[in-house]
Amino acid sequence: MRTDKEAARGRLWRIIEETAPAPGDRLPPERLLKDLVGCSRETLRAALRAFEAEGEVWRHVGQGTFRGRAPLWRPVKDTLLLEATTPADLMDARRLLEPQVAAAAAMRRETEDTTHLRRCVAEGKAARNRAECERADDAFHQTVARVACNPVLIALLRHFSGTRCRAVWQREWDRTYRRVGVEEFTLVHCGHHEEVVAAIADRDPRAAHRAMAHHLEVVSSAMREADP
Repeated sequence: MRTDKEAARGRLWRIIEETAPAPGDRLPPERLLKDLVGCSRETLRAALRAFEAEGEVWRHVGQGTFRGRAPLWRPVKDTLLLEATTPADLMDARRLLEPQVAAAAAMRRETEDTTHLRRCVAEGKAARNRAECERADDAFHQTVARVACNPVLIALLRHFSGTRCRAVWQREWDRTYRRVGVEEFTLVHCGHHEEVVAAIADRDPRAAHRAMAHHLEVVSSAMREADP
């Protein structure tokens, strides 16, 4: 007797042949495939992974799933790049990008954006443990990107956020947090955030750039000093 997963895989294959008959054809998005196959998204993704391993389909983050084997020009998977990213690599990328994002936010902010940013800072000050501190910090930086009103920047900051979820980053941040402590986070770290928000509120891109660059350099230094 066929299992539910095997039956779902058979239905998925028939749908693939109908909707993407030739190599290079793009399959319908997962939200539609799930309904067409009549299965959960977890079951659908397991079937797609199996077909990908067999060379029947290939996937690219942000672009979709395609019929056939991955082309030779296919770029390195984002997931592989994430796995190769060290905390030092991440902080280097953030120091290069986020001061510019803050400057753009200062030029483009609306009144309600300033209110939202100040709320993010308040949540950081109210944090009482490492997990709350990191969630508040992540929310603040992603909000700055949203204020900059550029979907590419928003996507990049989300990408950085995904990297911060990896175990290697969590170990590094845990060492840093134990060294810095919640008091310094709420007083110093959130104080840096307030400086960034003040510059954005003043529509001063140079000051926003400077405040964000200083903040990230302090974080990087703390992480280097905590590294055994």
